Amino acid sequence: MAFKPLYALRRGFVFLWTALDVTRRTFFNLLFLLILVLIIAMFFGGGVKPLSEKTALVVEVKGDLVEQYETTLRDTVLDNVGGDSKRTVRLRDVIQVLDNAARDPDITSVVLLLDEMNGGGMAMLREFGAAVDRVKKAGKTVVAWSGQYDQKRYLVASHANEVYVHPMGMVLIEGFGGRRNYYRDALDKVGVTVNLVKVGTYKSAAEPYIANGPSDAAREADAFLYNAMWSGYTGLVEKNRKLPDGSLASMIDTLPERMEAAGGSAAKVALEAKLVDGLKTRDELRALMTKRGVYEEDIKSFRQIGLHEYLARHPQKAFGDAVGVIVASGTITDGAGGPGVIGGRSTANLIRQAREDDSIKALVLRVDSPGGSAYGSELIRRELELTRAAGKPVVVSMGSVAASGGYWISMASDEVIADPATITGSIGVFALLPTADKVASKLGVHTEGVTTTWLADAYNPLRPLDPRFEKLVQQSINNVYADFTSKAAAARKTTQAKIDEVGQGRVWTGAQAKERGLVDRLGSYNDALASAAGRAKLAKDYRVVYVERPVTRVERFLQMAGASAAQAMTIQVKLGLVEQAIPAGPIGQVAEDMAFLSELTQERKPFAAVAHCFCGNW
Repeated sequence: MAFKPLYALRRGFVFLWTALDVTRRTFFNLLFLLILVLIIAMFFGGGVKPLSEKTALVVEVKGDLVEQYETTLRDTVLDNVGGDSKRTVRLRDVIQVLDNAARDPDITSVVLLLDEMNGGGMAMLREFGAAVDRVKKAGKTVVAWSGQYDQKRYLVASHANEVYVHPMGMVLIEGFGGRRNYYRDALDKVGVTVNLVKVGTYKSAAEPYIANGPSDAAREADAFLYNAMWSGYTGLVEKNRKLPDGSLASMIDTLPERMEAAGGSAAKVALEAKLVDGLKTRDELRALMTKRGVYEEDIKSFRQIGLHEYLARHPQKAFGDAVGVIVASGTITDGAGGPGVIGGRSTANLIRQAREDDSIKALVLRVDSPGGSAYGSELIRRELELTRAAGKPVVVSMGSVAASGGYWISMASDEVIADPATITGSIGVFALLPTADKVASKLGVHTEGVTTTWLADAYNPLRPLDPRFEKLVQQSINNVYADFTSKAAAARKTTQAKIDEVGQGRVWTGAQAKERGLVDRLGSYNDALASAAGRAKLAKDYRVVYVERPVTRVERFLQMAGASAAQAMTIQVKLGLVEQAIPAGPIGQVAEDMAFLSELTQERKPFAAVAHCFCGNW
């Protein structure tokens, strides 16, 4: 019989495919059985072991403090357990754990390990600190430790009863402010012209592309903002540490002399300035807590429970009337959301979902956004308006930033609550129209053709901007600003002229915004929840439901079995259901600025109105 190579090759592929298919089926069947065993163990394993008395809650914040995860739960698990991956901790989890600890008689002390805490705007840090204060008010000792404190870590630590730093560490408080890169000369040299169309004297977000430095108006507004933020920061820290007014400013002014007197030891400077209560290594801190608590042989340390383990012990109620919460964190775009992005369409869908859920009686929108697309902002605002019209109260809780488009989406609410340190306002609109006709000329590129009307090719980036098109864009931007101020005036029950006076793109702190009628009152996220529940006339035991993206099948299976998100994370890690990824490296400011300029000019034909604030996340 003749050998048929094609027939043999086909049979080989069939055999290989069959083997792979059998292996795949076997793997997933075993995986299902393993999950089933874990679920059965949850139900019949005797339940959660009760805490022993004199337990210390250890809140170790590793990674960025965020309002919400920017990735899926699976990716977040990887980030939190991977060696070099970017890790995140949700503010609401930290607050929930601290509030539960304040009520738990078995928790007698709390240890804050802040050595690896990053990020977090001022409003978030103040919320964290307020939760620490509630633990102290319950009569429990809070001890903070870090190898070194930056300005943000120290703000949280200052709320503790005792603050310690490593003997080789430091407390570095720098103040507020910053410098931006300006690209006018650089863009001129390469032949790129950035045409700016805007409304708002103080709307400075696009200045880096058209100037070599900030305008006088921008300098004035920035100085007013930063000075207010610095005053709020120093006042709070000095109050927490029982220091005389002006102590922090004096320490910074005399820091070189203080360092010389301390032999170059920044830790000793912090101790002498009474910013810390002692210098301790981590093992010395452990010995201190062991002496105060109960030694446990199995862990060779004091009796303790960690943040995520303690969080898993307090699952949310599954039934009953609820206040829905939607977190709007990031830059606002037109369509679907993604990491660090608020999708106008996808967020509007979440609001509609909450409105149509009969168990959700009121809605809190937690805003942490510098703005973005005016159109995307309006999609969100409109859905909130419809939610109120349907009889469900809407309360806005402003986080660290709720400016420009972030303020736009806050307007359709029954009440706006801001933190004193919230950065808000920036009521203004702009559009950027870059052209590279000079680049084309240098390269010998010629753009010619035939159009039926002048508008057909009015904005060709390789040709000079048509003045008629620029005028058209300006008229459109004027209209968007008029719409912005009109909606703001209606929401704030004032006149459009008065909104224009405090608008013009100017940025305010939450306290300054309250003085100018842009927000209803100063308060916390918990205040917003209480306000929403009160407006809906809910009982004190109401649920809090976070309206977020649909969960995965594994997450839903675990939730159906009664597991909390923290338990789901733990199980998925043990089962190896997460994939490893290479984390992104740091992105330079120049690359970030150019990416922003590029984003504004992509998929925005012929142009788009932008309500964005470069006001940072302090």
